[in-house]
Amino acid sequence: MKKGFYNILKANFLISSDAVKNWRFIVFCTLLAIVMIASSHSAERKVHTIAKLNNEVREMRSEFVDVRSALMKLKMESTLTAKMAARGVKPSETPPSKITIKIKD
Repeated sequence: MKKGFYNILKANFLISSDAVKNWRFIVFCTLLAIVMIASSHSAERKVHTIAKLNNEVREMRSEFVDVRSALMKLKMESTLTAKMAARGVKPSETPPSKITIKIKD
């Protein structure tokens, strides 16, 4: 057991007669590790992009609600009468009357 452990530490498996088989496996494991690292980086990049887009959606939703409430406030009759009073236009005192036209056959 001691001799096998020392052989591993001295890397005898890389310089022995059947080392080509070992080198192929080591190169395969290295390439596999590189692919795994690249895949995890790509996944993390996508997660960060999704989080950023979710934040933008939240901000735009809150901006939409703010603008919609401001529009509702501007459309109110009291706001319109106050703005038009500054220009000298005031609401009518008498309600509008319906005009009917009779068509003769």
